[in-house]
Amino acid sequence: MKLTAKTDLDAPISFVFECLSDHPTWEREAAERGIDVERPADMPTTGLGAGWLIRLPYRGKLVKILLRMTSMARDQDLGFDYQSNSIEGDLDLSVMSLSPRRTRLHLTIDIRPRTLAARLFLNTLRLGRGRVQSRLDMRVQQMGMQIQNRYARAQR
Repeated sequence: MKLTAKTDLDAPISFVFECLSDHPTWEREAAERGIDVERPADMPTTGLGAGWLIRLPYRGKLVKILLRMTSMARDQDLGFDYQSNSIEGDLDLSVMSLSPRRTRLHLTIDIRPRTLAARLFLNTLRLGRGRVQSRLDMRVQQMGMQIQNRYARAQR
C-alpha cells in the first residue's frame, strides 16, 4: 500500500532539509508523544545507515520498528526503510524548491505486509483509505507548520 502527501512551505529549501535531517529534534518530539526511541549500538548515529529502534503503543500492544536511513541527497531527499515483525516498507521525504523562499515537501510511504495478519490489516486500511489519507495529509501539514514556525523564529 502506497500513501503520499505533500505541502508547500514558506521557507528556503536548505532550511527545510536541515529541519528534516535534525534527528535529535525528531527524537525529542517522538518522546513527547510517548514513543520510545533508541539508537542501536551497531548503527551509526548520522548519515547513511543511521538507525533507530522505535517502540510505540498501538491498539494496546507494544510495536517495535527498526528504522534505517538508506539514502540522503543534500537539499533533495531522505530515504528510510523500516521493518517490524508484521510489516516492512520504505519512507521517502523529498523537497523541491518552488522559489528561493518557498519549498514543497513530499512524503511517500510504502507499506508491505510480512504476515497474514498484516495483510488483513492493510486490506482494512485500503477500505478506509480516504480517512487514512486525510489523517496523513493533516499530519504532514502540521509538520510543515512546525518547520515554517521554526524558520520564522530563526528570522527574528
